Parts: sequence; structure tokens; C-alpha cells
Amino acid sequence: MILDNENQKPLIEYPCEWIYKVIGSDVDKILDAIEEAALGLNYKVATSNISKNGKYFSLSFSVEVPNETVRNIIFEKLNKNPDIKFVL
Repeated sequence: MILDNENQKPLIEYPCEWIYKVIGSDVDKILDAIEEAALGLNYKVATSNISKNGKYFSLSFSVEVPNETVRNIIFEKLNKNPDIKFVL
């Protein structure tokens, strides 16, 4: 990743693989949200972590995004989903 000196924003070359960390309390609902947000794109999901008390689960969701617009749409869909607590 290279920073653009003028905007201090990373320059990302597309298409690229992007990884989201998705956190929620129900794994099946997290998977449903990921499937809906993936827009028919090829993606992979891997387990990441479980909270100490077992209430929250995090999954790593990687997908090849063709451009920044699609990357942002996926993030917004996940972020607005009521079954998702956090998206990183």
C-alpha cells in the first residue's frame, strides 16, 4: 500500500482482495449478511475469534473487489445490517 502524499489516503490498485472482519452474536446471521453483501462475488469466510464469554464471534471475510465503489458498498451493507455489531 502506498500513501498519496497530497490526501494522505492509501493508493489501492484494483481489482484487489479485500478482507473485512465481521463481528456479531449469531454466526448463521453473520454468514447470511456476508452472502447478501457479497453481491454474487467470489468470497471466502474463515473463523477468526470468539469472545471470552462466547457471546460474540468474528469472521474474516475476503473478497476480490473490482473498485472502490464496490468495496464501500459491501462495507455499508455489512455495517447497516442489524445482526452485525462491528465491521473492520
